[in-house]
Amino acid sequence: MKKTFVLTAFIICLVTTASSWNVWSVPSHAPEETDSFPIPSGIDHQLFYIQRTPNINTIIYALNLDEKGKMNEEFPIKVFWIRYAEDSSRQELSFIQRNYAYGLKYDRINEDKYEIRFVSYKKYTFYLIRDTKDRKFKVYTEINGKLNVLNRIFLKIEGGTFWFPHVVYVEFRGMDLTTGKEIFTRFKP
Repeated sequence: MKKTFVLTAFIICLVTTASSWNVWSVPSHAPEETDSFPIPSGIDHQLFYIQRTPNINTIIYALNLDEKGKMNEEFPIKVFWIRYAEDSSRQELSFIQRNYAYGLKYDRINEDKYEIRFVSYKKYTFYLIRDTKDRKFKVYTEINGKLNVLNRIFLKIEGGTFWFPHVVYVEFRGMDLTTGKEIFTRFKP
């Protein structure tokens, strides 16, 4: 567990330095190795999720609402595991995972917009913004040079060491705001 945490914290740091990596788009007809990964469904107010090798356990980021449907302004996103590799149970992040790897820091801009950063690397910015059309919150980030809705982050790891895993690529998947079609970018370290 500790080894997985350190590896993932390091990889999240790599993800957030994507602006200095070579970027390429993958043709929509390309076979995906991630086809064997489960797609989370039935999760209330899901915003996006992270999956990575070496297993199919998934980290979910969902809007944090109280029983009356009001968003928690201090912590607008809740983060938790779906342990698909075990029994598909839901599990809260550990203290270390929440504070050093997968957790988020928030800067409230106004009631409809937050700036978000991973605790593991604060230089890469995401935005939680209420859509003006459907009034639902969505997470946005830069994909292919434009701000788009983020749906998924995937990290492909092959070998390496405990402290320096070999990251083959990091992939952001989302929705193009202009066309409504799926858009994705892979970052190669």
